[in-house]
Amino acid sequence: MTRMNLALPDPKLDLVLERIVDVPRELVWAAWTTPQHLKKWFTPLPWTTVDCEIDLRPGGIFRTVMRSPEGEEFPNLGCYLDVVTNERLVWTNALAPGYRPAAQPSSCVPFFFTAVISLEAHARGTKYTGLVMHSDEQHTQQHAAMGFHDGWGTTLDQLVALAKTM
Repeated sequence: MTRMNLALPDPKLDLVLERIVDVPRELVWAAWTTPQHLKKWFTPLPWTTVDCEIDLRPGGIFRTVMRSPEGEEFPNLGCYLDVVTNERLVWTNALAPGYRPAAQPSSCVPFFFTAVISLEAHARGTKYTGLVMHSDEQHTQQHAAMGFHDGWGTTLDQLVALAKTM
């Protein structure tokens, strides 16, 4: 597959979560790309992911439905931009499947973003980097205030716990 060239993170526009996790990147990849696995870890408890559809190719669908503790459901629809097995996933909610422009964000995150998950082999398992790119500083700050680091950190912990059972 073609590799996307990504710029270095811009601290004014991007949020980054980077960590070494003690599971092989193949298991992290499987947790990100297999719907039955992703549904077990993708939202921080007590939230749940009740549905997931993945068409793992550029232009393919990445859809989840998250449920709040109160039972409210939040659909999320996005499009994969880049898929490099065991190395990188890139998707955006600014595009629907087939690269169709989205009219509005379809999630509990009320703005468009592009997410990049990078996985590198590491002596202790996997170097995991989650990068979320925003169009402006206001949305970056809004996403940070919504609990980006805590939420993404918690879900990564949940992913690692699941991966250790796979």
